[in-house]
Amino acid sequence: MKKATNSKRYITGFNGLRTLGVVGVILYHINPNLFAGGYLGVPIFLGLTGYLISNQVLSSLNKTGTFQFKDYYIKRFKRLYPNLLLMLFSASAYIVCFQRNLLGHLWSIFWTNVANVYNFWQIIHGQSYFERFANNESPFTHMWTLSIQGQFYFLAPLCLWFLFRRFSRQQLAGFLASVTILSAVLMAFLYQPQVDPSRVYYGTDTRLFSLTLGSLLAVIWPLNKLKTKLEWGQRWCLNLIGAVCFASMLYLMFKLKATSGGLYYGGMFLFSLVTMILIAIIAHPASIWNRLLSNPFFDEIGKLSYGIYLYQFPVMIFFESKVHNIADHPYLYPIIEILLILLISILAYNLVEAPLARKNWHLWGQQLLHFKLPRWESYLTGGVLVIMTLGTCGLVQSVQAQDQPDANQSKLAQNIKKNKTKNENENKKALKNLKKHHSTKEQRAQIAHWKEEARINPVNQKYQKLGISQFDLQRAQSISALAIGDSVMVNGSSGLREIFPNLIINAAVSRQADAALPILQSYQTQGILPATVVIGLGTNGPVSESQIKEIMTTVGPKTTVLWINVHVPTRTWEHSVNATLQRQAQRYSNLKVIDWQNYSAKHSEWFYTDSVHTNPQGTQYYSILVARGILKAVKY
Repeated sequence: MKKATNSKRYITGFNGLRTLGVVGVILYHINPNLFAGGYLGVPIFLGLTGYLISNQVLSSLNKTGTFQFKDYYIKRFKRLYPNLLLMLFSASAYIVCFQRNLLGHLWSIFWTNVANVYNFWQIIHGQSYFERFANNESPFTHMWTLSIQGQFYFLAPLCLWFLFRRFSRQQLAGFLASVTILSAVLMAFLYQPQVDPSRVYYGTDTRLFSLTLGSLLAVIWPLNKLKTKLEWGQRWCLNLIGAVCFASMLYLMFKLKATSGGLYYGGMFLFSLVTMILIAIIAHPASIWNRLLSNPFFDEIGKLSYGIYLYQFPVMIFFESKVHNIADHPYLYPIIEILLILLISILAYNLVEAPLARKNWHLWGQQLLHFKLPRWESYLTGGVLVIMTLGTCGLVQSVQAQDQPDANQSKLAQNIKKNKTKNENENKKALKNLKKHHSTKEQRAQIAHWKEEARINPVNQKYQKLGISQFDLQRAQSISALAIGDSVMVNGSSGLREIFPNLIINAAVSRQADAALPILQSYQTQGILPATVVIGLGTNGPVSESQIKEIMTTVGPKTTVLWINVHVPTRTWEHSVNATLQRQAQRYSNLKVIDWQNYSAKHSEWFYTDSVHTNPQGTQYYSILVARGILKAVKY
């Protein structure tokens, strides 16, 4: 019989996986379109957590029949909470000093993170993982992951201890497999197309399978039972499977979008399963993959991965809230953000996380009370106390600010909500008019009617000053067109609706360019696709040439497409979206670009504080520009 491995063996290759996971998540948060599947770094973390914690518990139970719960929980607390509390207090201190618009809910966010139930709070309060502009962006959005991990850290040892005492190894494996399948099925069942998937994305119940797959692997592939030697053919097969798994993970981390239905209908489960297979191969001492994923760089990033994950979003949100011309520096600013995240993570690890994980807290507390700390520790402790004091001030003030959100953002959110409801009601009337067919004779009669109405009605001075004649205003009353857009269009739709009462406005928060095609196909299938289509997409991510090609092929050469380019200086893709639209407008004669970016570039006073959505003044100019484009496109 081959010799089994030592149960205390440290798998350095797991740091390579942690590096892949944390790099993927950061790149996704920096550019969620170029690194579309970077968020899949989270199932990597969950899978490793499930495997290592379950292996630790089961190894102890198999060897001694018991598990040292007290030692385990103390070690987990010392490992996780110092850096967590430092991040929470530091972010709170920054908010109270420099970004008070984020004070609302700060206390609730703080205690739910400490209690590891923040993901439940996000679900209950309707917090979206995917909305980038409609409300204040929270520097804590990413913390749902650590809450799920914290729940597992606390409950998994108790559950495994209970199950181990009552079931055989085969029964335990069967139970974990059943829970895994149930969780994956629940994710697919709860997912609703065209609806924000944040509930499914945040839920412990719908993400549990990534953890229980790790636990299942610990039952069937325990670290201390793996053979140290295999035949040449077996090693070759093991390494080949590892290569296929690694390549598949990389592919999905670049391609699988977080809003894709396939992700929730088994895609994330498949990724988690592939991750488990790779974890099993890395853990095997006869595999080459532990060595391939072991090097000083991976070791360092893997060691820092917890801190990197903690500090990434606060750094990004705080940085981007103060720097508004990110589109002009699409490479420099992300590099600065990454360097800041690394610097803060290194400092936090070496000054707080690692020392406190090793320290005797009782002895350290006595030294602190009697002022016997070494000088550098005294300075460090003083600095931390200042941060905690400021952070506490923020937490206290947040209770008072709970119902007093930032005025601009509150108005924006209210306006989007109001316009969305109004559009749903008005679209029904506009759809009825769209279905009516007007003959050439009727169109001529309409033109004569508009001229007469323009002659007898008083001139609308507001619109005339902005370049829209009384005749065009009368003409606009009968124009039917379809407008597809994102939150920028939702926010500005009231002005468009005032000019074009028969305009169908199909717009939604956080919508991206790939959503336009199925909407257009739906109207075409019903035979009611109008001759003029307005598209306002690109705020939430790049627009590719292939997406435009699909849209133009679907609508055909007889439909005029008016695409509103984007003013989104706070995102790296602004210039690429507008350049792509300009190139494609030269390719398709029926594609016209409405140049909102150039029209609004020198008018920061037209926008709310996010520099993307128009305030009432800006909405007027947005509507006029789009109206001119529609009136020019519609010939009669």
